[in-house]
Amino acid sequence: MARLSTPSTPDTPAAQPRPRPRPGERRVQILQTLASLLEQPGGERVTTAALATHLGVSEAALYRQFASKAQMFEGLIDFIESSVFGLLRQLGEAEADPRTCVQRQTAMLLQFAEKNPGLARVMVGDALVLEHGRLQERMNLFFDKFEAALRQTLRGHQLPGAPGAAQAAPLAAVLTAYAQGQLQRFVRSGFRHLPTTQWAQHAACLLA
Repeated sequence: MARLSTPSTPDTPAAQPRPRPRPGERRVQILQTLASLLEQPGGERVTTAALATHLGVSEAALYRQFASKAQMFEGLIDFIESSVFGLLRQLGEAEADPRTCVQRQTAMLLQFAEKNPGLARVMVGDALVLEHGRLQERMNLFFDKFEAALRQTLRGHQLPGAPGAAQAAPLAAVLTAYAQGQLQRFVRSGFRHLPTTQWAQHAACLLA
């Protein structure tokens, strides 16, 4: 998710006022700013007051776009789901070999989290502590769906040497658990331990 650039401070009163956001643009700005605040060291809970301050608006302005803070997080989860599962489909269509395909699909998830540290906190649930319980349920379902997609990839390629149904389920589970562990480590380390570190070596072991 792209970050917002910080607007420059006008030097004179004659500076032109900032144009009003187009319909839907303010919602995107709110979500981008929330994701950016989640990248800050320390892992503090982001409040709507802090979010409004960074945007230079009132909290009431936030609630004109989203009925609740939970809806803001749901917007981030929507972005995560649409991005990851869209790329999963593309990789599935582009790569015929099942093992290479799930390796690339797992790498994509690691890379997505690495490029979006704030969203990684949402994915592992760190940012959802003390928020509405349905948000964590959605992220749990996200990883269930990711595992199911890997399983389908492994089962759906009828090639010599392709894993059978008995192998597909445990391999998909192991790859998903590995990805979750790497994301947890990434967040716990304050984003210092990158989830893609040594992925090639780890993949060689997991997919041997």
